[in-house]
This record gives sequence, C-alpha cells and structure tokens, in this order.
Amino acid sequence: MAAIETLGFIGLGVMGEPMCENLARKSKRAVYATDLRKIPLQRLASAGVNACGSVGDVAESADCIFLSLPSGKEVEQVCQTILADARRRAGIVVDCSTSPVGLTREIAARCSAAGLAYADAPVARTREAAQKGTLSIMVGASADLFARLRPLLDCMGSEVTHCGPVGCGQVVKLLNNMVLFEIGSALAEAMAIGRRSGVDEALLLDALSKGSSDSFALRNHGMKAMLPRRFPEDAFGTDYARKDLAYALELAREAGVDAAGALVAQGRLDAASSRGLGRNYWPVILKVVDPEEKI
Repeated sequence: MAAIETLGFIGLGVMGEPMCENLARKSKRAVYATDLRKIPLQRLASAGVNACGSVGDVAESADCIFLSLPSGKEVEQVCQTILADARRRAGIVVDCSTSPVGLTREIAARCSAAGLAYADAPVARTREAAQKGTLSIMVGASADLFARLRPLLDCMGSEVTHCGPVGCGQVVKLLNNMVLFEIGSALAEAMAIGRRSGVDEALLLDALSKGSSDSFALRNHGMKAMLPRRFPEDAFGTDYARKDLAYALELAREAGVDAAGALVAQGRLDAASSRGLGRNYWPVILKVVDPEEKI
C-alpha cells in the first residue's frame, strides 16, 4: 500500500476538533479538514490545519480520512460522497464516530469493493481527554491496517486497542457506553437515596471512591457533573447518549440478551430528553431520578 502522507478530518464537534488538533500537531503530516461550521476551522488554523470547503475537497487532498460525526447516518452519507468522487486521493477511511455495528460492516464492504480500506475506531473518555490526547480508542480493522493506523491513532489516544475485524471496535465502544450509562444511573440513585437519608452528597461520593464501588464514572461523571449539578450543553449530550444506548440495545436484541439494566438507563435518558434536557450533558439524568423536592 502507498504511504500515508496526508490526512483528512471530517467533523469538528466536541470531540472531533481537539482530536484533529492533536493529529495535526503530533503526526507531522498535512491535515485537511471540513465541518459545517466555520469557527472550528478558524481555531484549528493555528495548528496548521488546512480548511476545506467540502467533503470532496478533503477526499481529493488526503490519503487517510478520519470521521467524527453525530451518527451512523452522517457516516454513511459522507462515505457515499467519498466513494462517488472520481478524483479522490483517499485510500483509507477511519470512522471515529459511534455507529451501528451492522451499518459499519455494510459501509466497510462497499468501501472495500471500491478499493477503499475502512476501519472503525470509536473513542471513549471525556472532551478533556480528547484535548490532552489521552482518549481510549477501540479499533476494528485487519491486523495490517491496524498496524498502519496505530502511529496516527497514538496522536489522539493513550490507550489504543485492536478489538478484531471491522465492526468489533463499535461493539466494544457500545458496550463501554452501555456500562457507563448504567453506572451513571446507579450513581444517581445512590445520591438521591443518600441525600434523602441525611448524608451529604460530597461525603457519600468521596466514601464510595474509597471502596469497591470506585470507578471512572464516579470520579468524573459523579463528582464533576452530578455533585455540582454541572450539565453544560457543550459536552456529550443526553440525545447523543440515547443514540449510543439505542445502538447497544439493538446489539443486545440481536444477541438474544435481556439487557434490563440498560433499559432502565434508556428510560431515564428518554425522560431527561422529554423534559427539554436533550442537549445537556447526559449525567443530567440525576434530575430525573432526584428532582430535589423538599421531603
């Protein structure tokens, strides 16, 4: 295969923008990027990122294109555009979005038929981790393609795991998020019960962090979001969480597994969205579990 000399990045949202910046600063390659909004492209200019006006422009400039998009729907649309471009330079597409497993494998097959290599590499952890380049990246790809992509993925993540062939990265990411949302739901329950039983919430979470219930979710989503009631709109929102959990539940149904805990978390995310909190950081489900009435 030809050397990867130039890179593309499509989708510069909450996670995509800092990922693109790290790729540009650390890879020592020219990076061409596009987004529906101009502001992220303007900010990334200081990192040497070349702004492109369209997906086609990126496809014609980059050997390897990274995607960070809202859902599988957008991933499919962008890949169709890349495949339809007769002048494309791109030979590899890497989807860092969270997409349905079946669709991922379908898109990969279409790309392969057109001579375009495809990998799924969804990411986990927070926006802060994206900024620091310490994401956890779960990759579905052939062993050869993974080896070629690994130095580039290392620019954005501190933990890069080869999960198996195409689609397996998405499986692992969806299950990661499913477990995270279930833990978040349990934390909301514990905080509500503790508060109403006379225990200070900060003390409760601190004590839990010293015991067997300690977790990344407790220290980050519990302590940094639920405790201070900090649910901004520029973080991983409730509606994005609902989308990811729906993909995971689809996978559970296909596997014949009764994912009861995930269904509870889904109900709480749905309730938060119906109350107008769809854009707020997903730990806002605390407001569903504990509306803080005076008891």
